[in-house]
Amino acid sequence: MIDRDLANLYGVDTKYLTRQVRRNSTRFPADFMFQLISQEVTNLRCHFGTSSWGGRRYLPYAFTEQGVAMLSTVLNSERAIQVNIAIMRAFVKLKQMLASHKELAYKVNELERNTTRHETEIQTIFEVIRQLTEPLPPEELPAEPPKRRIGFHGDP
Repeated sequence: MIDRDLANLYGVDTKYLTRQVRRNSTRFPADFMFQLISQEVTNLRCHFGTSSWGGRRYLPYAFTEQGVAMLSTVLNSERAIQVNIAIMRAFVKLKQMLASHKELAYKVNELERNTTRHETEIQTIFEVIRQLTEPLPPEELPAEPPKRRIGFHGDP
């Protein structure tokens, strides 16, 4: 999550949040928080637009799940604790949803693989049926048995 969004959730200024993070930098290693590069910020602006007053003067920070959890130790207010609990629950829900999507994707792939195998078998069945329904060429037809004469016949 971006520092601006977290500050909004916690009800503090972004400036205050980043100041607290900088003062407690040992609590935020690189896998908890990192600063976006200018290209990423430009990409975000393309998606969300720019502010009328010119935007930020520094590159924003992005926090991972662990970084968001660590913010509750830096921002010691009742609101910060409640927001942190809600965010942690949202992360857990997100992980559950991703896990169910992986399971669904696996089942779809398995179904597709089975369908492909069945399509091959069905094509083989159709080919055999076509061969059985095509008329045989005259040279492959069996010879007709001689016709029996009807009625009483003497011994020849």
